[in-house]
Parts: sequence; C-alpha cells; structure tokens
Amino acid sequence: MSDSAQPRLALVGDRGNHDEPSHPKIDAMREQWDVRTEWVPTVDIHDASQLDGFDGIWVVPGAPYFNQKGVHIAVRHARENALPFLGTCGGFFSALIEHAQNVLHLPEAEGVDEDPEKLMPLVTPLTCSFRGEKAPLTVKEDSLLASIYGTTKVDEIFHCDYGLTDDFMGAASQGALQISAWDSDGAPRALEITGHPFFMGSLFQPELSSAPGAEHVILKTFLSAVRTSASSLSAHHAI
Repeated sequence: MSDSAQPRLALVGDRGNHDEPSHPKIDAMREQWDVRTEWVPTVDIHDASQLDGFDGIWVVPGAPYFNQKGVHIAVRHARENALPFLGTCGGFFSALIEHAQNVLHLPEAEGVDEDPEKLMPLVTPLTCSFRGEKAPLTVKEDSLLASIYGTTKVDEIFHCDYGLTDDFMGAASQGALQISAWDSDGAPRALEITGHPFFMGSLFQPELSSAPGAEHVILKTFLSAVRTSASSLSAHHAI
C-alpha cells in the first residue's frame, strides 16, 4: 500500500508535553504500522477542518493540554462522524467531558473546554498515585472492552495522579456512553460508546505496555478499526 493510500490516524496532543512517557513509546511504534500517523497539536485545532481526511483519532496523554477546546473538537468530530476514537489518560477525561458538555448538556461541564478554572472542581487526586504502576481492573461483561480482552479481569499500567470526581463521572456516563472498567475501589477507569464503530477511552495507558511489533490488544483492535474505516470511506467515495 502506498503512503498516499494508507489510512490516516491523527495523534491529537502536545508532543513532549509534561515529558509524557507515552509519546516516545508511540513514536517508536508508529513507523511500523500500516497506517499513516500524524501528530496534530491541540493549538492547531480551531474547527473540525483540521481533522478532514483522517480515518481515526487518538487523543494521547498530556493533560492539561495547551488547547482543551481543540481536544474537544477532535473528540466530537470522531463521535459524530463514526470515526474510530481512542483516548488514553487525558483522552479519557476529554471524551467524558465532551459527552457531558455536548450530548448531555450538564451544567457543570459547560465552558470547561474554554476556561481551565472551570475544570478544577471536577478533578480529584487519585487515592494512590499510579506512576507507571499496574493495577487490577474489572471489565464490564458484554462490553467491547471485554470482547477485546476475552476476560473481565485484567491488570493495566497507569501513569497519572488525578481523576474526575465520582459524582461527575456518574452523571456523565449516561445514554450511549457507558463505563466499561473499574479499579479495585470501584472507580471508573474506561468508557465506550455503544453503537459506534470504535469509541473507547481509558485512564490506563495501553501504549505503555506495548512495543514495536508487540502492541497491546486494544491498540491492535483500534488500528484495525482505523483500517476498516478507511476502506469503508474509500468504497463510499468510489460509488
């Protein structure tokens, strides 16, 4: 497959922001994927036109982002246009907040993409710091995540200190957006949108337990969905 014909995946985030360990891991793997990946800085996203032509979107870790509004534009673009979406760590937060803001219209989510101060009441320190640590998770039965793992008990790597308050996550996970994994304390750690080809967010970071040629099963499934999306779009345009 030529470069011009390869599926295109947008890596939405601020490369090198906060010295995120996931960024070099992604860079080490992406050249070997049969997918054309492009970093899209959040400050470059002012409307959805910056995302035209991409077959999938990955909001990578790195919160607080330089332009949270740009991140929400990317999440919404993927959600509304049935593009495969993955959000890890900060991408998990962003997917949940964007849904709360634009689908559920929750008052507490109003304006958080434009005013970082409005986000702070929704953020809470985790009960323990997960800096490169593995933690056990329980996965929802009959979820997309369970079908990917083939089990409902897994251990995953986290690299974060903060989460969103339980009250907000409970209010925001309504309708098509559902929580699909919890930690041992019962706190939400993954989400997905039902009826979407692939829309998943995880507080844990599957890229940290991946290596070139040995990608995490979530990444493999996501990349497969991006390729399928590109093929479907190509077939549609050929009609």
